Amino acid sequence: MIAAPRVLDRRLGVIAGDPEPLRALEDRLEAFAAAFADAPVDERDEVAATRTYVARLADAELLRHVVPARWGGASPQLQTTALCLVRQWLARSSGALDSAFVMQGLGSYAVTLGGRDALRDALLPEVVAGRRICAFALTEPEAGSDVAAMRTTAIPQPGGGVRLHGEKCFISNAPCADSYVVFARERDAGDGGKPRYGAFWLPGDAPGLTVEPVHVIAPHPIGTVRFDGVEIPEAHRLGAPGDGLKLAFSTLDVFRISVGGAALGFADRALAEAIAHLQRRVQFGKPLAQQQGLRFAIAEVAADHVAAQMLVYRAAALRDQGQARPEDSALAKLQATESAQRVIDRAVQCLGGLGVTVGSPTERLYREIRALRIYEGTSEIQKLVIARALFEG
Repeated sequence: MIAAPRVLDRRLGVIAGDPEPLRALEDRLEAFAAAFADAPVDERDEVAATRTYVARLADAELLRHVVPARWGGASPQLQTTALCLVRQWLARSSGALDSAFVMQGLGSYAVTLGGRDALRDALLPEVVAGRRICAFALTEPEAGSDVAAMRTTAIPQPGGGVRLHGEKCFISNAPCADSYVVFARERDAGDGGKPRYGAFWLPGDAPGLTVEPVHVIAPHPIGTVRFDGVEIPEAHRLGAPGDGLKLAFSTLDVFRISVGGAALGFADRALAEAIAHLQRRVQFGKPLAQQQGLRFAIAEVAADHVAAQMLVYRAAALRDQGQARPEDSALAKLQATESAQRVIDRAVQCLGGLGVTVGSPTERLYREIRALRIYEGTSEIQKLVIARALFEG
């Protein structure tokens, strides 16, 4: 694997203010990346690839960063800086590998926050060990950015628990998930008919749950999930009745910044590929790297990329210190994902026809980066958050 350029690598601990633990983590990630390059996985079988990736991540003890120490994790509370660092390194190798990592956290964190002790004790060690593949079921056909518009319903049952009816779409890991966190509209409260929302855990083999795989432009196990009277016992409710959106937003608050980390990894790889190509490709009697126009083009996107890196790790450090505001994560995700798109586009242009050849790293990156500007809050939603902070305080 081509290494990331010197200007972009190995100083993230300084940014976050606590370098030693992060340097040790980087050493492990570097070894993992080298082993990954020596034993690539065929990602055309998305389900098999995801299962393989989760097992490898568990063996490397990287899944310890998505669960608190009480259940086998690496630290008492999840550290956003570590999440970003892991995702940056994994994304350099594979977007599917990065997704396999983050979904173990995204799909279990609401259980960490709101699950009963028996459920947490049973599930979370399995997540760390890679024996449970997780999914986070929030998005619906009519409830994307406007999650409060969800129509999946949780109907109370006389003996306790609820029955789940409805549909979720674009759910990562749906075709292979053993564990779901699902958000649903509960019976409207008496307060002027204002709806309330609940959060629930259910196993992937629950009767009445069906999955229809959906194929997107980059290898990724994703699908539509339907609930036809799925029974959920009261013991599998997460939080109190009405806590659903609070748990959903609390989960996204932890993991949204790490989307920027994945974008940084994609951009790292794109820059490395572009620089290596320009150094070896000879045109008009000299390497392309000696063409001033191309040198300036790469310098420009590199500056854009390093600025994104600063914003991502600034936001992560603030969150780990309990000082983050919504606009911090919005600035980080917006800048990192949008600038990564620009970096990758420039890399494709530098490689010419090789850049769009199916199977080349830049062609893969061009497909993989696009979704990051959409999921866990579109770029437009991030702009709304930033603008609200600027104009409304």
